[in-house]
Amino acid sequence: MSDPAHIVIERVSHEYRPARGRPVLALDNVSLSVQDREFLALLGPSGCGKSTLLYLVGGFLPVEQGRILVDERPIAGPGPDRGIVFQHFALFPWKTVIQNVLYGLEKQDLAREERLRRARQFIELVGLAGFEDSYPSQLSGGMKQRAAIARTLAIDPRVLLMDEPFGALDAQTRSLMQAELLGIWQRSRKTVIFVTHDVHEAVFLAERIAVMSARPGRIKEIVETHFDKDDPDLTRTREFVETVDHVWNLVRAEAIQAQRSGAA
Repeated sequence: MSDPAHIVIERVSHEYRPARGRPVLALDNVSLSVQDREFLALLGPSGCGKSTLLYLVGGFLPVEQGRILVDERPIAGPGPDRGIVFQHFALFPWKTVIQNVLYGLEKQDLAREERLRRARQFIELVGLAGFEDSYPSQLSGGMKQRAAIARTLAIDPRVLLMDEPFGALDAQTRSLMQAELLGIWQRSRKTVIFVTHDVHEAVFLAERIAVMSARPGRIKEIVETHFDKDDPDLTRTREFVETVDHVWNLVRAEAIQAQRSGAA
């Protein structure tokens, strides 16, 4: 008998009700399970509800229809077991790198020396050793995102929720950060749910990809992506290229559908 899934999403729908205008159904009857230590990507056209689903798992939005279980318990709001990394860094500009990382640890019942040790450990893990006393304004975009990841990892969440964390980076930095994240995940083996609209990024990073439909978001297809991540030529292999093409065609069809719906 297999172990129960770490995260279970059952028949979840979510509707936004603006003060003016008609309600918008963002998610419609979404069911999905994520295994312990799995790296799952949520992929789909803009507006398909990827981030909404992530925020529901994080407890930042209430689950109004359906249910979401973490370790077989319904979520009741944000918790230290689920850490989130946003696209736009979300660092405190008046705090140094080490102060930003320590901030997440201050609510934990740890001695000051242990908090400092943990902060330095994760700053080193993300490749920022030597920049502990730098302020965000002194860092590149990639370094800011490394600091944001270190702050989230330092609180040791079992689940890492990532909302297009590399979307604001240039192509070269993005590629470096993808490789860095893959290494961190292989060492820490946390459960990761990674939202992206970049097909290549999803295929490269994830073990499975949940491709979502145009709004209202549904799970269109689950694509397995169990490649040898240590193969330096992975992205040039036939299997990888064919998977990228298959996933791209799925997303393209939904993007076209979304455009048609918008024009209707």
